Amino acid sequence: MSANRKGDRRERELVNELDAAGFAVMRAPASGSATERDLPDVLAGDGEKFYAIEAKSSAGDPIYLSGEEVESLIYFARNFGAKARIAVRFDREDWYFFHPGDLHVTDGGNYRVKKETALADGEDLDELVGHSTQTRLDD
Repeated sequence: MSANRKGDRRERELVNELDAAGFAVMRAPASGSATERDLPDVLAGDGEKFYAIEAKSSAGDPIYLSGEEVESLIYFARNFGAKARIAVRFDREDWYFFHPGDLHVTDGGNYRVKKETALADGEDLDELVGHSTQTRLDD
């Protein structure tokens, strides 16, 4: 399966999970290439919370995002009135969500999420949608 097809499948999976959690949700397919405008991969809202989400998945470790991708997401979210979130999913793991400011910035100005960081510090779907609060062992 090509990386693009797998990414599309993962985005649809995220859309379905947000829908099941009671959010109105839409996916902007091929958001990076279908238009000159910078669009997030997913828009979701429930009347109280609104998210613009850039979704990334990987079989390996880590996940990288370009500085331009993150800046575009922040710009869109701010203008749209949504919260910017980076959603990451590693194979055989759940989705985890990060505010862009919580990601590691590389020397080259890109952003990185390691699998162990996602599992330890990421916000899970239930926490994102307000169904639970995650408790960590170090709290």
